[in-house]
Amino acid sequence: MKKILLLHGAWHNGKSWDKVSAILKKNGYETEALTLPGNGENDSKGVTYDNYVNYVCDRIRAQEEKVIVVGHSSAGHVLQMALPKVADKVEKVIFNNAWLLPDNKSQFDFVPDEIKSVMRQAAIESGTGAIPIDPQFVRHMLASEASDELYEELMTFLVEQPLIIMETPVQAKAFAEMKIPMVLLYCTKDVSVPPGAFLGMFKAWGDNPVVEVDCDHEGLFTAPEVYTEGLIKAINL
Repeated sequence: MKKILLLHGAWHNGKSWDKVSAILKKNGYETEALTLPGNGENDSKGVTYDNYVNYVCDRIRAQEEKVIVVGHSSAGHVLQMALPKVADKVEKVIFNNAWLLPDNKSQFDFVPDEIKSVMRQAAIESGTGAIPIDPQFVRHMLASEASDELYEELMTFLVEQPLIIMETPVQAKAFAEMKIPMVLLYCTKDVSVPPGAFLGMFKAWGDNPVVEVDCDHEGLFTAPEVYTEGLIKAINL
């Protein structure tokens, strides 16, 4: 039985994976959905990027055997920092429309200035240093293919996101030297970035395989059957 570790992106937590986990378990996989420090329901937002990396490394080291790691969205660059430290415990990494960054660059280096300004100001006004959830951003950029019912369900568990995940440059040289197999699970209906952006980020690290699924950025929640069918293909490549 393969063990799959699932890592969410910004504003999300482990609950994001509930539907995918249920389908994976029906297909004979063991799963563990992680929640980054600061993204739990009652977590303090005063976290550092090192807290993210250390938490992911600790959870991977705790596994009895090698695991397959799946990273969605902003989890991409957290994994860039974490995986080289625990490469001996990872069989494969599957990136799902993930932010994979050049060395010494942050996610905000690739976000338009007007969006960065709004997010930074919102984090200041929140009083916690975290970016509140923008319902319009979620509805029209992330969950663009969702029914109204699914959108409302999604909004019930999203959380304020510590700004640190957006502003910290990654040190990606060790990631570039890794030998862990990589696959992209590519949600083709994602409108959260310009067309092909996530594909380009992935291909910048080598000519690795891609599995396409007809989902928006929130495919793991809005289209879990289609999403998980693609994920299982990526696992078995």
